[in-house]
Amino acid sequence: MKKVYAIYILLLLGLEVHAQYHTQILDSDIRTLRMRYMIEALEPSGTVSRPYLVLPESGVIDGSEDENTLEISFDEMSHDVRQYSYRVLHCNMDWTESDISSYEYLKGFTTADVIDYEHSNNTQQAYTHYSLIFPNEDMQLTASGNYVLMVYQDGDVENVVAQVCFSVVEPMVGIDAKIRANTDIEFNGRYQQLDVDVQTKALNMRNADEVKVVVRQNNRIDNEVRLTKPTFIEPNRLRYVNQKALIFEGGNEFRHFDTYSTYYAGYHVDMVRYAQGSYHALLDVDEVRGTKGKGAGREGTPYLTENDANGQWVVNCEKTDYVDTEAEYMWVHFVLPVQEPVMDGQVYIGGDVAYNQYTADNMMWYDGENGCYRTALYLKQGGYDYMYYVLNTHNRLTRPANEIDVTTLPLEGSHWQTKNEYCIMVYYRPFSERYDRLVGYQVL
Repeated sequence: MKKVYAIYILLLLGLEVHAQYHTQILDSDIRTLRMRYMIEALEPSGTVSRPYLVLPESGVIDGSEDENTLEISFDEMSHDVRQYSYRVLHCNMDWTESDISSYEYLKGFTTADVIDYEHSNNTQQAYTHYSLIFPNEDMQLTASGNYVLMVYQDGDVENVVAQVCFSVVEPMVGIDAKIRANTDIEFNGRYQQLDVDVQTKALNMRNADEVKVVVRQNNRIDNEVRLTKPTFIEPNRLRYVNQKALIFEGGNEFRHFDTYSTYYAGYHVDMVRYAQGSYHALLDVDEVRGTKGKGAGREGTPYLTENDANGQWVVNCEKTDYVDTEAEYMWVHFVLPVQEPVMDGQVYIGGDVAYNQYTADNMMWYDGENGCYRTALYLKQGGYDYMYYVLNTHNRLTRPANEIDVTTLPLEGSHWQTKNEYCIMVYYRPFSERYDRLVGYQVL
């Protein structure tokens, strides 16, 4: 009764709890949700990127330029043809739905069908590959900011099977940023600190409160930082320096494996075998790289430089140019020996391979008999970055529901030398505007 009464009071006050969108799969039959520039699909180079679109001077992204167009694709685990459609929502800086109507950010239709599909060919796992190009002749974008594209089934907008998040920038500010190991916590230790300068000359800014800065490390959601107050306000410049919020765990370089072949073991793969109707890739047994005294039961290993893709992945397989439909699915088995389970924490496979989420799908379980963490992920052939993250649970009941505490320290360690990717986004909402415009975007 008290709960119902509380909800009633919130409704009377006009208070709502808005969903926070992020890229994720919402149907167990969907796999390999991917977003990339259309130009990368036409001319694959083996590289990966985190796409965003640029609002041209015309004010409309019409899909006529491949380099400013996204290809969104996914696989459905059968050869049955499904009816999929999509719609696009404009979001605030915090990825909640904005209050502007669709005619203020869309030109054309508000919904459209996914009409391009191909069945898999010569694969043990039957699947159908669906794809769409966005924006397109049916739907164009007319405003900057954050967006979520939602794919739904059978014409039911509530039956969402997948969603991808992307941004549209109208370049109006300059961004200067640097990473340093001399942090407010320690010097040349486990952390990295960012300093950010924003040149605001092109903005008709009345006060600094109209500008917000968002920073992400390796596309992670859990440690995203939102800055609302600059350290210094100067003519045509906002400076964010020596801010505790801009101190990040350095973490470690991502681990990597390659399942390019179903016949032989690729990089960091011990063996490939076929059993019980599926291919299995057994990875080399990993080693803990964690810091002493953080639950790993051993000394931390020194930092070793390594070229990685900062958590990203690509689909690839041998002897074909049609990887979208001829790449096989494989059970990839992870094993991480530890002397005892991590106290007050749950271990997850992290990175874009899990869409930077912490769910039952990528959670590891502790094998007490063999003294190790284990799990298996069903992945399409390719090259994948990954890392072992620990979700702290000791203060779960006292933290806000929308906050999570994730660390690399127990199993991966943390080093100031780690080469991380930082994405810096600058939003602008003057007093007269009703949505957050994205006016600056830089990857460091």
